[in-house]
Amino acid sequence: MQLHNVKSKTKRAKSVQVGRGGKRGKTSGRGTKGQGARAGRKIRPELRDTIKRIPKLRGLGKNSNKSIQVKPTIVDITKLVAFKAGEKVSPLTLAEKGIISVYKGRLPKIKILGKTEESIPGVNVVDCKVSASATSLIEKAGGSVK
Repeated sequence: MQLHNVKSKTKRAKSVQVGRGGKRGKTSGRGTKGQGARAGRKIRPELRDTIKRIPKLRGLGKNSNKSIQVKPTIVDITKLVAFKAGEKVSPLTLAEKGIISVYKGRLPKIKILGKTEESIPGVNVVDCKVSASATSLIEKAGGSVK
């Protein structure tokens, strides 16, 4: 064995360089100036802002108590004068007579309301909600509510 063949058991630790040429010099791995270079920096996650906006985007928040159930279209009992006695009153027949309008090809749910002194024909009401006062007027005229 010769002197130039001798190897140490453990490698020597390199000294940490400071300044422009070292591994942790100048900005010490913190980038440049500003909040990111300071101790105790806290940056809000960008995703969190998006998550916090979702309730407003969905329409919740101050309107969270609003019902998602579709309210029925109200038809006054005086509009039933367009029908003859014994004729069937349904959402379809009301749409055909032009009393209600069809929205996106769908017939709305109907509720018949009203108190009136006018004479109403005795019609047969089907597939419609009817108030108690309107029911009594229709039945008094000789019609029926199903």
